[in-house]
Amino acid sequence: MQGIIDWIRRNTHWLVLLLLESISLALLVSFNGYQGSVWFSGANRVVGQVQEWQQECLAYLHLGTLNAELTSRNLQLERELEVLRNEVNELRHDSSYTERTLAAKLRDLPVLPARVVGNSITLRDNYITIDKGAKDGVRPKMGVVCGTGVVGIVSQVTDHYAVVMSVLNSKSSVSCRLRGSSYFGYLHWYGGNVLCASLDDVPRHANFKVGDAVETSGFSNVFPPGIFVGRIIQIRDSRDGLSYQLTVQLSSDLANIRDVAVILNDHDTDIVP
Repeated sequence: MQGIIDWIRRNTHWLVLLLLESISLALLVSFNGYQGSVWFSGANRVVGQVQEWQQECLAYLHLGTLNAELTSRNLQLERELEVLRNEVNELRHDSSYTERTLAAKLRDLPVLPARVVGNSITLRDNYITIDKGAKDGVRPKMGVVCGTGVVGIVSQVTDHYAVVMSVLNSKSSVSCRLRGSSYFGYLHWYGGNVLCASLDDVPRHANFKVGDAVETSGFSNVFPPGIFVGRIIQIRDSRDGLSYQLTVQLSSDLANIRDVAVILNDHDTDIVP
């Protein structure tokens, strides 16, 4: 305390000068219109700039939450689109019992948002690590998606983390169909381009063209029907010539993925990918 008092005594003249300058500035601004307007305009500009910087910082800090919300919203829109598609089909023709059952399940599909904490894309067998595990309800063989499409299938689980077999994995096999038809095949990745995969075993009598959409078939409980996978960019014969092998440009860029969602299905899968 004595040190503060000594400092004030040594700098009394500067403090008095600062006080007088402040009083003079206040009087100048208060009793002179022009100087007052200049002062307030400048002050408002500075305050506005500071507030703008503050909002930008807050927006940046909330990007993670915003991305997670957008991911959940995109998934919800995908589900609603599939429901509407099924309802349109029902107006055109009588849907099968299986189609109606899948549409009913789709309306109440539970998902768990998660964050990617580890990811590989340069290996032959690539995996993704997410920050949700057994204590969050995650189990092996659950499907993982993002706002733009399919990501992979849960492979291993600990209490707080899970390892996901990416679609960029030589062991991955996802049942997919050509959108708007009942023709289906199996999505595989053979290495190389991380933006493309192959849809194998498509029947020779199937009708399709380059640019057509590919989506999950719903033939297992891993993924519901109608989750977007990608679009056909190349058509070629299979090695044995008995079916088609289609090159599909994936809708999800797994090299830049951060927010995902786990499909919390309650049943074991019928078709093991």
